[in-house]
Amino acid sequence: DVDECAEATDDCHIDAICQNTPKSYKCICKPGYKGEGKQCEDIDECENDFYNGGCVHECINIPGNYRCTCYDGFMLAHDGHNCLDVDECQDNNGGCQQICVNTMGSYECQCKEGFFLSDNQHTCIHRSIEGMNCMNKDHGCAHICRETPKGGVACECRPGFELAKNQKDCKLTCNYGNGGCQHTCDDTDTGPVCGCHQKYALHSDGRTCIEKDEAAIESSEYNATSVADVDKRVKRRLLMETCAVNNGGCDRTCKDTATGVRCSCPVGFTLQPDGKTCKDIDECLVNNGGCDHFCRNTVGSFECSCRKGYKLLTDERTCQDIDECSFERTCDHTCINYPGSFECLCYKGYTLYGLTHCGDIDECSISNGSCDYGCLNTMGSYECVCPPGKKLHWNKKDCVEMVKCLPNTKPIPKAQLVCSKTGGIESCFLSCPSNTLFTPDSENSYSLSCGVPVQQGKAQQKRNITLPSCADSLAPPIKQKARFKIKDAKCHLRPRSKEKAKDSGKQAALDNCQVTFVNLKCDSSKKKRRGRKSPSKEVSHITAEFEVEMKAEEVSDTCNIDCVRKRMEQKLQTAIKTLRKSINKQQFYIQFSGTEYEVAQKPAKATEGHEACSTGQVLQDGKC
Repeated sequence: DVDECAEATDDCHIDAICQNTPKSYKCICKPGYKGEGKQCEDIDECENDFYNGGCVHECINIPGNYRCTCYDGFMLAHDGHNCLDVDECQDNNGGCQQICVNTMGSYECQCKEGFFLSDNQHTCIHRSIEGMNCMNKDHGCAHICRETPKGGVACECRPGFELAKNQKDCKLTCNYGNGGCQHTCDDTDTGPVCGCHQKYALHSDGRTCIEKDEAAIESSEYNATSVADVDKRVKRRLLMETCAVNNGGCDRTCKDTATGVRCSCPVGFTLQPDGKTCKDIDECLVNNGGCDHFCRNTVGSFECSCRKGYKLLTDERTCQDIDECSFERTCDHTCINYPGSFECLCYKGYTLYGLTHCGDIDECSISNGSCDYGCLNTMGSYECVCPPGKKLHWNKKDCVEMVKCLPNTKPIPKAQLVCSKTGGIESCFLSCPSNTLFTPDSENSYSLSCGVPVQQGKAQQKRNITLPSCADSLAPPIKQKARFKIKDAKCHLRPRSKEKAKDSGKQAALDNCQVTFVNLKCDSSKKKRRGRKSPSKEVSHITAEFEVEMKAEEVSDTCNIDCVRKRMEQKLQTAIKTLRKSINKQQFYIQFSGTEYEVAQKPAKATEGHEACSTGQVLQDGKC
């Protein structure tokens, strides 16, 4: 016979006990649960309002069990069900300055003759009789005295009390100290009426609750008339065990009954056959206490705990895997979660140190990274470098001699962006010695490109170049885009007057930036002014794209490829900054085919009587 319970191949519910039988097994729901064993649900012991799980005040249902609690001013008895009054006067006189009187479920402070209780209901005030006010000890208020605007007094009651019809006394309600009742309280016109749980009977004091067999004794003693009968009962009581002597021999709770003492044990303990001793129940012995992983027996209870990498759920039995990867920064790079554990992985070029951190691998430290000449380590990678006069082979490791370019091939002259400053005004001009393309897009816009854009990779192969030119590209070109705005100007490319051109020759150069390719677009649009009848405002937008090629000969031992790129980027940014200033002051010109052109012009003033010329026309002697 296979023991399915031992091999955990049964399909019993988590809150059921598996019992092996010949050729099979059976599932039995644990105490506090109901069902056929393969499906168990918690029994709500608190469901019956009348019985209330045997609790005299409040019953709280918990998985597989329940717990009794008491109202404020009461404490739970040893049996875990009954509620007993707390004597607040035992602790610091209940905070009362003079007299503390304990009541069922509460207490109250009182004052000696010649004093009266203040509004805080704890301190006592002594005042001589001076008119009718709250400082007068004969103001008549049972609880709180308030002075009225007219000079009289008005009485108020503490929370849980109601003001009586005489407007001075205070009537107790069930809202204060459970109305002085030990178990249940109901508010009536005559005041609180006490009741008891079904296992108990109301004492002759109308407040206390006693067990029903004790009530029988009490009523018989109450009705007894003959002295002889009383003597008999006293003798019987003396002969019997009593809770008053050595707790009736009970380990825990002792109750005097008509037949002698009755011992009981709290939850988590079981009464032994001797009827006196309480022994702790080891819940872990049966189905591991219902715990997924570890069960630890404690006095009167037990605790479940989980293996490392798991967390205990709110049912205090089930263990669930902790997903460490859901936490921020568990791993530096990649995190993989496993049941009860996790693993960190690093990106290519990095190595794991410790459990979670990734560090860069210095490839150059191992055989110089297999580089022919120099090796440069970078974060997560590395690169090989070559000495001047040699270039890197396509295998990215070896250095090969640079192929000499054809002796007669002349390098293509570059475009130049030259900026200068004279009299505090910056002016720039772009010279285009070759590959200039002008395209009028509309009456008020045009495009102009200057130079050849750098083509890389596959695009370069299509150009049928058998031998490389002397200007071989080292890395992707530096690209920058800038937008400029000129107010009250129109996009017309117009030759510059010769007088202005002569003056510009004397200027000192600020920036001289060689550019491989420039693409310039000028576009004019009319911008209406809000709320005015004045004519529309002319605004021209210039968009310029610059490409600067990086050269192998510029790389040196002191400045590597990244350093060269940084220098070139800074140089281009400075030139663009100056260009922005010159455009704002309409001092930007383009030079191609031996002529300098203005990019955009402000319209001629009406007083001059000149008309603006359209694209392709030049103004001479006031005529187009």
